[in-house]
Amino acid sequence: MIGSPLRRAAAFAAALTLLLVGFEQWALRDLRHEELARLDGSLERTARTLTEALGGASLAEAAPERLAELARRAAGIAEVRVTLIDAAGVVRADSDVYGTHLAAIENHGGREEVLDAAASADGVGRATRTSDTVVRELRYVAVRAPGGGVVRVSRSLDGVEARVARARGHGLALIGFAALGVVALVPLFHWLFHQRPLREVRRMAEEVAEGRLEARAPRTRDRELTRIAASIQRTAAQLRARLREVMQEEQQLRAVLEAMVEGVLVVDARGQILLANSRLRDLFDVHGEITGRPLLEGVRNADLDAILAEAASTHETVARTVELSDARPRTLQVLAAPFPGEGERIGTVAVCHDTTELMRLEEVRRDFVANASHELRTPLAAIRGFAETLLDGATLTPEDQKSYLEVINRHALRLSNIVEDLLELSTIESRTAKLELRPVDVSTIARNWIADSQLRLEERRIEVRTRVEGSPLALADARALDQILGNLLDNAMKYSEPGGQVTVAIEERRDRVRISVSDTGIGIPPGDLGRIFERFYRVDRARSRALGGTGLGLSIVKHLVQAQGGDIGVQSEVGRGSTFTFSLPAAEEGHEPEIVEVPTALGRSPEEA
Repeated sequence: MIGSPLRRAAAFAAALTLLLVGFEQWALRDLRHEELARLDGSLERTARTLTEALGGASLAEAAPERLAELARRAAGIAEVRVTLIDAAGVVRADSDVYGTHLAAIENHGGREEVLDAAASADGVGRATRTSDTVVRELRYVAVRAPGGGVVRVSRSLDGVEARVARARGHGLALIGFAALGVVALVPLFHWLFHQRPLREVRRMAEEVAEGRLEARAPRTRDRELTRIAASIQRTAAQLRARLREVMQEEQQLRAVLEAMVEGVLVVDARGQILLANSRLRDLFDVHGEITGRPLLEGVRNADLDAILAEAASTHETVARTVELSDARPRTLQVLAAPFPGEGERIGTVAVCHDTTELMRLEEVRRDFVANASHELRTPLAAIRGFAETLLDGATLTPEDQKSYLEVINRHALRLSNIVEDLLELSTIESRTAKLELRPVDVSTIARNWIADSQLRLEERRIEVRTRVEGSPLALADARALDQILGNLLDNAMKYSEPGGQVTVAIEERRDRVRISVSDTGIGIPPGDLGRIFERFYRVDRARSRALGGTGLGLSIVKHLVQAQGGDIGVQSEVGRGSTFTFSLPAAEEGHEPEIVEVPTALGRSPEEA
């Protein structure tokens, strides 16, 4: 039992020793190359410093005493040997050779490093050999000098070899220790080998306990450990299945919450936010992550916080209304209720429904009923009163009877106009109205309407001017455009004093045709400009009724302009007149007609939109 592992360990130790010895030789070779490169760099820097110190002077022409002094000084500072060789190969100075011995030095022009320095692109030559002069193995680095010649710097390789030798000794010591360690650790490895399956099973159980349910049972020959590991793996598989079901249910719940038109907010018993869907974030203009933060810090609405606190304290459903007065004023209906845990409350849920549109529609409905009732009541009261007078059989002169009948007829016509305009609006808003969009000459329609109204214009002494730039064609329905211009021009005449002026301007701007109708009439107060397109809305009710207006014309105009892809606006100043401007898409000749339905959402007043 023991002998076999020891033999294997010995064989492994021998193989490891051979491998480490080979690795050591490779490492020592790299170390020697690295040390030589470091030495070359130091020698080259010294040589280039000496080259700069020559100041551009040629070695052949420089004074021998100066060269000798320069070589000795540099050698003493850098602890190297310095040799100055001229272009002819003559040694002009050497830090290790003095006086008459200098002349005995042979010509160095054929030395390897000198030839390389003269021929190489960077002017540097290198070599390693035993010096004939000082009888030592040296590393030579020569740098080409200005004016010819080279500056050669050398240093003994004793330091490099010493460092390599020390590294070799350390490596052999480590190899010995490694081999001894392999042999010494055999019993420990043998014990660990037998304990490994048990460690793997324990590791698997710990991973499952920490929630890493993908752990796999280790392979082992121990049947009991195998059964234990299989049981743990089955438990992990069951937990994974249950976790997937929980995650799917959570995803379904989140999908439902995100699809809801109501905002949903859930807080725990401490008031920390547990969940907030996208709709709630949009309603309260919340950005960033708010889960886990206090309600007032995340949503920042004191009314909502008070509602949740009330629901938490009463343990009953609380219904309240919250008014939001930010950039988009809204009214929210909030329902809050606590949800219990096992014996105690664990949180509160709030559902926020945006009732702004419902309240607006209710207000519009009330206003419409009130306005329609008011508009219909006056002519009906007049008709009824005069009809009752005629039916009473009172003695009336023929002139009075005729006068009463004229009043009845006038108010009946007014009722008829109101009903017709209401039917027109109803038709437009119910999508039953269809418009045929084709190229239409706007100026022709305007001029035709002016010509048809010439008698009225002369009676009221109103001057109408037209200003047309080019020949703009609008993509519009001719009948609808005639109705739009007719309403605007009719209003301009009605509310202009005798002698006034009306101007129709038509121009094409890029891909739009812009039409404006200006008058010099009574104008519109600033407070009424925002509601001028509402149904039955009048600035001067008495004057409007006297002039036969129904209060629906501008609402119809706005519907028709928007139905044709246009927009409309108004500018006015009291006492100086008003300018209604609308634009329609421009068209080209030959454009194919388009049939469009009038959308139901068109024509809302600013308060309705």
